[in-house]
Amino acid sequence: MKSVMSATILLFMSVSSAFPTVRIYDDRGGQIGEYLAKFKALRMSGEQVVIDGTCASACTMLLGTIPRNRICVTPRAVLEFHAAWDPTPVGQAVSSAGNRMLWSNYPSNVRKWIIRHGGLHSRIIDLRGPELAAMYPICQ
Repeated sequence: MKSVMSATILLFMSVSSAFPTVRIYDDRGGQIGEYLAKFKALRMSGEQVVIDGTCASACTMLLGTIPRNRICVTPRAVLEFHAAWDPTPVGQAVSSAGNRMLWSNYPSNVRKWIIRHGGLHSRIIDLRGPELAAMYPICQ
């Protein structure tokens, strides 16, 4: 009986830790399509996401791809938002298609916060501290 109880406890312990944690701490972003694919795979994996530093640009798309109950933030978490851009022969240009993809992916509370802070432009706006903690749970 004791060995059955021990086996049952071990089984439950392994089930509770079946989904590892992904920690984001210095992700500067990149191509939107690559991030969407990465985050869709992460969503399917069931992994928890800890934002423990900077999550910038395309990295912020995790907010609309990963379920909110699988995201938590630490006091060091910073989300950096800006307009999407495409490289051109003379530099870079704002990408209307990229901005539509970003915008449609963000949850409504994040879109409202972005609007209150001037929208998506070339300058970076940071979501951190109490404002971020009001939207996403603090990691335990």
